[in-house]
Amino acid sequence: MIAAVAENRAIGYKNKLIYWLPNDLKRFKQLTTGHTILMGRRTFESLPKGALPNRRNCVLTRGKRELPGCECFASWQEFIATCRPDEEVFIIGGATLYRDLLPYADRLCLTEVQDTPAEADTFFPDYSDWQEQWREDHPVDERHAYAYSFVDYVR
Repeated sequence: MIAAVAENRAIGYKNKLIYWLPNDLKRFKQLTTGHTILMGRRTFESLPKGALPNRRNCVLTRGKRELPGCECFASWQEFIATCRPDEEVFIIGGATLYRDLLPYADRLCLTEVQDTPAEADTFFPDYSDWQEQWREDHPVDERHAYAYSFVDYVR
């Protein structure tokens, strides 16, 4: 799973990301390029340019329909049946997928933002029982309004 989370685990507001952190976007691209990304329909609809290039874009949607550049699946089980054993899958949101699929995840690649937003309606599930494996801290700078840390967790 990959996400940017606030101190209160907020991840979104009105189907948009709360934070614009160029280095977070760069890390997201670096980690997911060449791999499979799995998202919910609303997350797909929030992407400014649609399907992300150089990735296998997969969408879980109850109203199974065609989305440009994506493979659509009605269930997690239907999706996982199409994956190779060695395929690396990144779950990129939204909150329902994070909540429902957290038990199946083996790694969390989070950007922890040192802030609590005034408004949020979407939250990442509790991950306090995961173990921190790696951390890289970043202060506020001219391109980043908030201090943040890249943190990888494992079970």
